[in-house]
Amino acid sequence: MALITKTPITPGQRFRVAPRNVFTSKEPEKRLLESKKNSGGRNCYGRITSRRRGGGHKRRYRIIDFKRTKYDIPAKVQFIEYDPNRSAHIALVAYADGEKCYILAPNKLNVADTIITVDKKKAEFDVGNNMRLRDLPPSTKIHAIEMQPGSGAKLVRSAGTAAQLISVERNLATLKMPSGEIRMLHADCRATIGEVGNSEYQNIALGKAGRNRWKNKRPRVRGVAMNPVDHPMGGGEGRTSGGGHPTSPWGKLAKGFPTRIKSKPSNSMILVRRNGRKMKG
Repeated sequence: MALITKTPITPGQRFRVAPRNVFTSKEPEKRLLESKKNSGGRNCYGRITSRRRGGGHKRRYRIIDFKRTKYDIPAKVQFIEYDPNRSAHIALVAYADGEKCYILAPNKLNVADTIITVDKKKAEFDVGNNMRLRDLPPSTKIHAIEMQPGSGAKLVRSAGTAAQLISVERNLATLKMPSGEIRMLHADCRATIGEVGNSEYQNIALGKAGRNRWKNKRPRVRGVAMNPVDHPMGGGEGRTSGGGHPTSPWGKLAKGFPTRIKSKPSNSMILVRRNGRKMKG
């Protein structure tokens, strides 16, 4: 997908780099929509727990079929649509029995293509087909991967990403994730062939601050620009770049230590971390 720039007639268009329109439908499927409430970063007690969120354009959630449970029934791609809730595009597919659903639109999947969720039948390894990891050949690029069999896709769902299947031995499949992490999953976990579409998402330039506000993102003020009463890194005569370790407004160190939960059950399935270090044990 190509990116476009326009001759600016407003200041907001001067630095904007936008994706080319590839959508084939203007209106989403009404039966696959849900209302979505904007929390503004506040928890159930009304206290802000995620800073710099608020405002934004009103959105409706598109119900995505992450489980792909319509086995061995072919489906035809009807439309490629925009989803305001994720970086990837989505595809509306219609099954042979009349049911419609949304899936993540892989790269090179076009309108009128046919996809299938394979259970017992044999099928080609085409883009958009959903299979178990044990049924896929090595070196296949995949996305929308389950963490546990039947749990629905949890991994590799953002725009332009893809994991690579390295090998399958007994009931364990070894994958290389987009981050460089090498991990194992149960071989009965399902995945979709291909990489997620909208790969140019990372090269988009919004062009103006107001476009960030439409996306529910409020401004971020540097701690060194604040007063000492507001931030541990604030204050000082003249300009300063900090002079200490980066901290939060409440004094907690922001860098230099791992943030991953040490007791996470899935840690035992990681062979090589994203920083290239091998896991102990």
